[in-house]
Amino acid sequence: MASNASEAGAGPAKESTSYLSPLYISVPESSWPIVYHPSYNISFAGLEKLHPFDSGKWGKIVGFLIEAGLLQQHQLVQPLEAQEADLLKVHTADYLNSLKWSANVARVTEVGLVAMLPNFIVQRKVLKPFRFHVGGTVLAAKLALDRGWAINIGGGFHHCCGYRGGGFCAYADITMAVKFLQRGYAGPESQIQRAMIVDLDAHQGNGHERDFLGDKTVFILDAYNVQIYPGDNAAKPAISCSVDLTAGVGDSAYLDEVSKALEESLNGSFQPQLVLYNAGTDIMDGDPLGLMRITPNGIIRRDELVFQACRTRGIPVVMVTSGGYQRSNARVIADSILNLRDKGLIEGPTAD
Repeated sequence: MASNASEAGAGPAKESTSYLSPLYISVPESSWPIVYHPSYNISFAGLEKLHPFDSGKWGKIVGFLIEAGLLQQHQLVQPLEAQEADLLKVHTADYLNSLKWSANVARVTEVGLVAMLPNFIVQRKVLKPFRFHVGGTVLAAKLALDRGWAINIGGGFHHCCGYRGGGFCAYADITMAVKFLQRGYAGPESQIQRAMIVDLDAHQGNGHERDFLGDKTVFILDAYNVQIYPGDNAAKPAISCSVDLTAGVGDSAYLDEVSKALEESLNGSFQPQLVLYNAGTDIMDGDPLGLMRITPNGIIRRDELVFQACRTRGIPVVMVTSGGYQRSNARVIADSILNLRDKGLIEGPTAD
């Protein structure tokens, strides 16, 4: 569960308009704008099995995409690990320092036994994979501006804000992706002013919401089950368009509500220059935490709705995969990406 720690402490590093993040590596045209690193996957002595999250799902998704002939391994984009200099642009020094204590990481990841491990092991086996995810989200957002769309096979740590983590989210990758582009950390040619976050994970995206409270340059659409974690009332004022759902909601009602909210948000006066789509699959029927009843076909249709809405309007869209707590999630995510290809909503070089 998310921490109730106080917000006090040293703030993030001051903005530097001349800073250029090393996370924005050069990507050849022969690559698909699909970002993945083998280090995303977490595995250490079976500890990963103590949390319902499938911490190896990202590699499985890639395996399914390669098996289906969408691309080959060398056509994926491999991100860099986010280093402290980049993390400090959004996170407080106090919060990052707190992760040097294994007990704090155990709280964030909700795996109690992590508290018993030496922190150097926790850094290498738990937090380092998360930092690769962060690098992937940051890079994928820039790729979306360049190519019109991009997907980070991982990321979507929407319960973490700049000063605290929780809910298996140790770093605020969504906030970093948006703020880095707004501040020009990818270079002036990629600088944006307005971004929209479309958060369709089953849980409230309270992390990025806390980071963007009172920020009129970011529009947040959040459709979530109000009956489950985190119930963060303090973060709710940041939501520009809230779709309040309840346990047991099915495809028809869900897709109708999401479609209407998406159309109203994109047809309004905000006019985003980028949409960051948090595509959690914990909405799927049978998920032990999401408690919703959306079918795999409903998830595929949802992702299609988002990409269609963005691409027909010429708005760059970047997708991150976020939550999903069943072993079948990887297959559904891969099938959804393949459907986007089949519908002409994503395209890339042929597999050679």
